[in-house]
Amino acid sequence: MLPAARAVPPGDRSALLADPDPEVRRAAALGECRQDARVTAELLRDPESAAEALRHGVLHRADAERCVAGRTHLAALAENPSLPADLVERLAVDLDEDVRLAVSLRPELDETRRMLIDFTTGDLDRGDGVRWVRDGLADPEVLRRAPTSAHPLLRRTAARSPHLPPDLLDLLARAEDQVVDNLLGVYHPDTPEEVLMRVYARLGGTFSAWMAETHPRFPREGLAARYADHPDGNYRRLAVRDPAATPQLIERLSHDPEVWTRQAAAEDPRLPLHRLREALHVPELASSAGTNPALPEDEMTAVLERAGIPT
Repeated sequence: MLPAARAVPPGDRSALLADPDPEVRRAAALGECRQDARVTAELLRDPESAAEALRHGVLHRADAERCVAGRTHLAALAENPSLPADLVERLAVDLDEDVRLAVSLRPELDETRRMLIDFTTGDLDRGDGVRWVRDGLADPEVLRRAPTSAHPLLRRTAARSPHLPPDLLDLLARAEDQVVDNLLGVYHPDTPEEVLMRVYARLGGTFSAWMAETHPRFPREGLAARYADHPDGNYRRLAVRDPAATPQLIERLSHDPEVWTRQAAAEDPRLPLHRLREALHVPELASSAGTNPALPEDEMTAVLERAGIPT
């Protein structure tokens, strides 16, 4: 990615803007247009660059008015920081839902004005999030504005920050927004246990398994008592994580109907040795059993020899 134009010395900027490679020239111009309306105007004539230039470039008012009148990339234009206030107001009531949504995310709006816009977000995340919030995930001012906003997309982007102070983390944890829960579970090391369990319950599968294994706040104690007999195999697998789970329970779970639960049990060093040896010969458990640290060294050697791997 080309560095922002302001970070490139003037001589280098000129060289890049005149580079023989058209892609280099385009990238350089897209960086330069953030501070030069003339470059923005030139990019608007290039179909491949117009949307990005409208989103970020400094605009002549005449170019902005022409794009509004021609309905040219209006959702991109609605994000432009240099868009005159009266045109922002016009786009705030545009018939296109995507345009109204883009206006609702502008950083200069106060909460009252923002929430007067008729927008819809749905229950999905917006790609990489709202740019000005994403760029300020370590900025105390941004981290006060976005989590306390009534706009779901601002809160969702704020949930990506590992720097949220405890009061705002608690606020987002009570937002009753599944996307916020998911993002907190991925990005914040202090996400409350109840949020992590909500995500686990809702998503299951690979993502929840990853979170249970890697998140420092994911619970361990008490899981065997709570989930060993749960009707859902994803929850029975959690019982293996409990330090208090007995060898007898681990052996029982190694016969579980759910293969992921069986595999988790086969990896656990509390699995009785006779069952661990059996698991080495069960196709769907062999790999898990082979990683079990309780497997005696001579049997590890035998496994490698049977696979033709020199020891």
